[in-house]
Amino acid sequence: MTGNGQSNRQLDAFDQKILAILAQDGRIAVTELAERVGLSRTPCQQRLNRLVATGVILGFRAVIDPGTLGLDHIAYTEVKLSDTREAALQDFNRAVRAIDEVEECHMIASSFDYLLKVRTANIARFRAVLGEKISRLPHVSSTSTFVVMEAVKDRDARAAWG
Repeated sequence: MTGNGQSNRQLDAFDQKILAILAQDGRIAVTELAERVGLSRTPCQQRLNRLVATGVILGFRAVIDPGTLGLDHIAYTEVKLSDTREAALQDFNRAVRAIDEVEECHMIASSFDYLLKVRTANIARFRAVLGEKISRLPHVSSTSTFVVMEAVKDRDARAAWG
């Protein structure tokens, strides 16, 4: 299923190939995309427009190397909440979205409630973010952090440099 509930079965081989090519090169010209997919330009453009309109393609973006911006430190933080009723979850969700250093936030079915991917310049900055922002989020009762030593596989980097 895609994020909007559309089944992958509604995507034919041309759609799948368009998606695979765009995942590697989102800046490809429609003319070149059409050629690589094996369609003429107009049907390829129509398929591309449909994939965007139906929410299969959520958008296009630049993949930036965080290291060039001095953001080399990655930590994963488990967050346990003191209250997991719907209103508390919504409070937490709303507040965590406002923390720029949190790249990802996932609700988890485990002994903790959320897993955050936090990117900062260094451990000192992470410590500040943890103490000043994450620990002060609504309903946080405890956190546990795992520091990344090396990114062995990173989807964004792979997509950008294939």
